[in-house]
Amino acid sequence: MASPRTTSSARTTLTVHQIKVTLAGSRPPIWRRLEVPSAITLRALHDVMQAAFGWEDYHMWVFESPLGRYGATDRELRINSASAKRLNQVAPGQGDRLSYTYDFGDGWEHTIVVEAVTTPEPGIAYPRCLTGRRACPPEDCGGIWGYDYLLEILADPKHEEHEDRLEWLGLDSADQFHPAAFDLARTNAAVSSLAAILIKE
Repeated sequence: MASPRTTSSARTTLTVHQIKVTLAGSRPPIWRRLEVPSAITLRALHDVMQAAFGWEDYHMWVFESPLGRYGATDRELRINSASAKRLNQVAPGQGDRLSYTYDFGDGWEHTIVVEAVTTPEPGIAYPRCLTGRRACPPEDCGGIWGYDYLLEILADPKHEEHEDRLEWLGLDSADQFHPAAFDLARTNAAVSSLAAILIKE
């Protein structure tokens, strides 16, 4: 929490959203708990999501909220500019929700829940990842159902597609693929280029 000696008016107005982002349909759940500036644009939040999960930003994406759909502006798809809308406008308080879909073909849907709205800590750079579970699926593996099928194939050396999938992933053996792995330090390193200190010490 902010120091009680804080006197700057900025310190009383800046807030941080703590959000839990879960990849819909994942079993066991794949998720990240993030702290981001409340006033972050949805365009910038997209960049944070890509970095935190390990996606490679190859595909189209959209946020869906009670106020509308936001992404790269597309009138036919009724998508408004994500650069013109902030997180605290579409999900202002604890318990609010929105969704984020990445790759309209594979349909990676993420559920975003606001867990808390807090005061930024002096000297801390935001956004940052607090914790998470499990690795992000590979790009272009066919959505959550395709990913489950991929895991089945990798677990069965006798499967007719086993060698092809290893080659596609660039692996020598299935032991090199770690779906349960989550590296907090690596995740925060990926997010760090997007982070800034909101309140100086």
